[in-house]
Amino acid sequence: MDKTEKITKEIMELAEKYYSLKFVNRPFIPGKTYIPTSQKVFDAEEIKSIILSALDFNLTHGKFSIEFECNLAAVFGLRYGMIVNSGSSANLLALSALTSHKLGKRALGKGDEVITAACGFPTTVAPIYQNNLTPVFLDAEMGSYNIDTSVLEESISEKTKAIMVAHTLGNPFNLKEITKIAKEHHLFLIEDCCDALGSAYEGKHVGSFGDIATLSLYPAHHITTGEGGAILTSNPGLKRLIESFRDWGRDCWCEPGMSNTCGKRFGWQLGKLPFGYDHKYIFTHIGYNLKATEMQAAIGIAQLQKLPDFIKRRKENFNYLYEQLKDFEDTLLFPKWLSAAEPSWFGFPISIREDTSFDRLQLTKFLEDHGIGTRTLFAGNLTKQPAYTDMNKRIVGDLKNTDYIMNNTFWIGVHPGITPPMREYIALKFAEFLRKHKT
Repeated sequence: MDKTEKITKEIMELAEKYYSLKFVNRPFIPGKTYIPTSQKVFDAEEIKSIILSALDFNLTHGKFSIEFECNLAAVFGLRYGMIVNSGSSANLLALSALTSHKLGKRALGKGDEVITAACGFPTTVAPIYQNNLTPVFLDAEMGSYNIDTSVLEESISEKTKAIMVAHTLGNPFNLKEITKIAKEHHLFLIEDCCDALGSAYEGKHVGSFGDIATLSLYPAHHITTGEGGAILTSNPGLKRLIESFRDWGRDCWCEPGMSNTCGKRFGWQLGKLPFGYDHKYIFTHIGYNLKATEMQAAIGIAQLQKLPDFIKRRKENFNYLYEQLKDFEDTLLFPKWLSAAEPSWFGFPISIREDTSFDRLQLTKFLEDHGIGTRTLFAGNLTKQPAYTDMNKRIVGDLKNTDYIMNNTFWIGVHPGITPPMREYIALKFAEFLRKHKT
């Protein structure tokens, strides 16, 4: 063992000691220990992994990133994974790639339409506007909170080029219907899986049905790299386009620090550049720099090893709450999912039924006052958010359910950091409130 190996071993041992002193054995005190809707769950392995990448000091895309991307793609059953700096960037890149002139007649252009859900998180819709496209907003289904596929066919116009929609809180949307319609009308399908890592439909991982899948790796999500996100596809052409937009818009596909992967670095003539112009500095798209770091990827490698257990604990927490709260179905609407779906739940959504003696604010305030975190279903009705009110859009139907969700729906956590005593306390406080407010 050389000197650097010996020092590395000592650092790893100290990292384990540090973790055990700083993060282990935090007691849960009912009513005092706050139970957040989401949180990062980690141990000494993540700390050691990020230290190893720091000691390696290859700061940008390298061996840790490549290992993480390969491992993540294998989870989805797809050929390619690409790590980026956030889930928002993943969505931006996925849609931007579809505007490339290299797609010919299929390329999305100014004014073309992208079908999406009116109920959701802004970063599923923001890229539509950022690419000068027009969103077509569809209503949500009550209970599943996913896009209403019953109006999908009628929402398609001659300008429609793509569907971009999220699996709400990890609950798979109707992939059978959406993929069928996308195929019939030659529409691109982007699956926003930011809340749905580990969810399956007909035995296949969500994200493997569309042309491109996106993922968030923010601390709130199923696994984390700190800030971070990923894009997945099995289409080699789309992979190159996504990487081009991610990496400044360059035409070259060499890894950082590499040269002449194409074998003709000085043999290209593109645009109005002279023949032989260095391919590493030829740009065929108006791109960005949205790469992630090696340190982020290193955390992701350790987190992926925990993913099966994380999914198992999420499902256990969800099932426990569902069983404990189902006696209150007269006042609360609980989650619904398709028979073909196997959700890896991000949260437990609840809607207040009509004609109850209380409203959402009363219940969520009671829960928060007793240390139980709550969140509305993201942005509610996106078309009524200040950023989107005056923007160009097309709305199909009256968005009645989306408005109801905006006013009456919230969710609580089921993340793997919630222990059995915590979930028992959650169920106890729900029962306490609802028994006092019996209609």
